[in-house]
Amino acid sequence: MKNLIAFAVGLIFGIGLLISGMTQPEKIFGFLDIFGRWDPSLVFVMGGALVVAVIGFYIAGKRGQSLLGDPLSLPDKTKTDPRLLAGAAIFGVGWGLAGVCPAPAIVNLGFLSAPAFIFAAAMLAGIAIYAVFSRATERS
Repeated sequence: MKNLIAFAVGLIFGIGLLISGMTQPEKIFGFLDIFGRWDPSLVFVMGGALVVAVIGFYIAGKRGQSLLGDPLSLPDKTKTDPRLLAGAAIFGVGWGLAGVCPAPAIVNLGFLSAPAFIFAAAMLAGIAIYAVFSRATERS
């Protein structure tokens, strides 16, 4: 049952990404081009997502468990540190260069898009590199 619910939620999320244009690099480039032909429409998409997330986290925090009864695993770190800033910068640069972030890239894999496969390969390489460096820093 949990897998079916996870699939349904993922499908709804993917459809939302498609409808909002988040899977179209041209739309992202238009949003990021604030000194050119800026397309502010994604502000509303991100704002709507932020409202839903804030409400969801508030309700989840009050309940103490998921809607399916599983315990919540919320982050306990609340401070901004250099690793967070570096990760955010790398994410932002990648988003700006590729025109997609991880979730829309995964949606685009369903369309057998060559750029999506290249992005996914680069993303997996980045995850592997992070894992190697993370293990190395934990040992020292």
